[in-house]
Amino acid sequence: MSTQRQVVDYALQRRALLAEVYAGRVGTMEVCDASPYLLRAAKFHGQPSQVTCPVCRKEPLTHVSWVYGDELKHAAGSARTADELTRMANLFEEFTVYVVEVCRTCSWNHLVQSYVLGTRGLDSRKPRRRTAAE
Repeated sequence: MSTQRQVVDYALQRRALLAEVYAGRVGTMEVCDASPYLLRAAKFHGQPSQVTCPVCRKEPLTHVSWVYGDELKHAAGSARTADELTRMANLFEEFTVYVVEVCRTCSWNHLVQSYVLGTRGLDSRKPRRRTAAE
């Protein structure tokens, strides 16, 4: 998306948590704790990914995008599809998107990425032509 900014990737945190799980220092019950609301959002609003679940290794993970922002009012805290995010990015000045990966089989879930969308800071004017004197 053209208005995506302030991107934060949580891959290192994910890798460290999975290392703890594989070493047996953290139990799978502690990391496979997706709420029923998150699992339902994955079913209806999620985007399938190419990455297989790192815990159960049975199915591809689903990415769910959650939106938050003061300007969103009642829509804040809801899951949105990619098409809805594109429309919202043109309608609202600024809001944050949190992408969570979830396994619908074993309930693994982890924050993957966060970023800001919206029209704030975009210059809608076309750049003017410079004159020879400039």
